[in-house]
Amino acid sequence: MVQGRRLILGGVELAFDRGLAGHSDADVLCHSIIDAIIGAAGLGDIGQMFPDTDATYKDACSLDMLGLVVDKVRQEGFVVAWLDCIVIMERPKLAPYIGQIKNSLASTGIACNLINVKAKTNEGMGFIGRGEGVASLATCTLKRNKFNVE
Repeated sequence: MVQGRRLILGGVELAFDRGLAGHSDADVLCHSIIDAIIGAAGLGDIGQMFPDTDATYKDACSLDMLGLVVDKVRQEGFVVAWLDCIVIMERPKLAPYIGQIKNSLASTGIACNLINVKAKTNEGMGFIGRGEGVASLATCTLKRNKFNVE
């Protein structure tokens, strides 16, 4: 966590005095979802699709990047069947934002009822427990879209 950056998770800005350092907006929730979707489709990883060596993605909105990934897998003949996410952080508490985050993620083309977001702490342990960072894990199940297969 660093001063002078906004804390954005799932496309939602959280009220906090610090944010995450990164090439884009550093939305770790969107980044973990992007990796889960790309991985489920067998299309590599976030670094291959959005390299941090490309100035195009400097300060980019990760929610927009997620939208591009959802469109890409749809073009490949897949749709998201289920998305399960965990955000691990001490502060701020994420629970009050979860509904807003799910709605924000749904704006990328994933139905809100197919998105689950959970908040956990690290019980004061490690860099997360000390408030120095945030972690996010996501699992995605894709299914073939019979109407979009060439």
